[in-house]
Amino acid sequence: MRKNTQKSTSRRFTVLIEQNEDGVYLANVPALVGCRTQGRTLTEVEERVKDAISLYLDVARSRGRRIQGTRLVGVHQVEVP
Repeated sequence: MRKNTQKSTSRRFTVLIEQNEDGVYLANVPALVGCRTQGRTLTEVEERVKDAISLYLDVARSRGRRIQGTRLVGVHQVEVP
């Protein structure tokens, strides 16, 4: 895991985790466009998504981008004929 050399300010992100047909766990961070990862176990994907978020934020900071974040409204199931 990477160590953050800047002052630590904790931020909370919603992470959506799904499991594909091969049993691989897929993690997606809706507030950070394109921030996703995968792992063979829940523990592995949780560790990897923390790293992915940290890397995403590091790159955004280095480019002077501010992360606004979004608020997850809900997860819906829609039936289609």
